[in-house]
Parts: sequence; C-alpha cells; structure tokens
Amino acid sequence: QVQFVESGGGLVQPGGSLRLSCAASGSIFSIVVMGWYRQPPGKQRELVARITIGGVTNYADSVKGRFTVSRDNAKNTVYLQMNSLKPEDTAIYYCNAHPSLSRYWGQGTQVTVSS
Repeated sequence: QVQFVESGGGLVQPGGSLRLSCAASGSIFSIVVMGWYRQPPGKQRELVARITIGGVTNYADSVKGRFTVSRDNAKNTVYLQMNSLKPEDTAIYYCNAHPSLSRYWGQGTQVTVSS
C-alpha cells in the first residue's frame, strides 16, 4: 500500500519561497491525478493544486501564478514550488490522490508565512 511523506515546510517571510516534496513509498504511476491540499488553522482542508500523470495541472484561484506543481513518476515524488508566499498561505500541506483517499493521508508539512 502506498504511503505519502510530505517535507519541505517551514517558517518563511512574506514574499519568500518554499519547495514541498511528497515522497511515495510505492509507485504513483497508477495514480492518475495527484493533488496538494492544505488545511489552514481552524479551517477545512482544501485542494490547492493537482496534476495528471501526463503533466496537466490545475490550481486554486488563490495560488494561481504563484504555485507550481510537478511530478516525477520515476522517483515517485510530487513537488509543490511556492513563490510569493502570503500569510494566508499558512497551513499544513498534504499530498494525496485526487479525489482524495482516506488511506493516503499522511502527517503533512507545516508552512508558516510570517514576518
């Protein structure tokens, strides 16, 4: 069974950048669409970005133009490049299939944007 481990989060100032990684314990080749999700403090989890196995991407309006999702099927890894970060991007970030599957939720990685 595939498990996901997210990493790369941290504390960054507004306007800064971070690159998140999502490493899978097994092959993600069979997962047609992978997604990055986030859960801000006190709010529900939301989809931030998704990418198909062929590399077609889609973004939430709130991150469009600032975030870039990519995947390396050979390395079983999905990435989220986040630029021009804002305080409202503060959240725990997770990767999962899209639509999400409960068995795939990992611990996530905390991103805090603050001066």
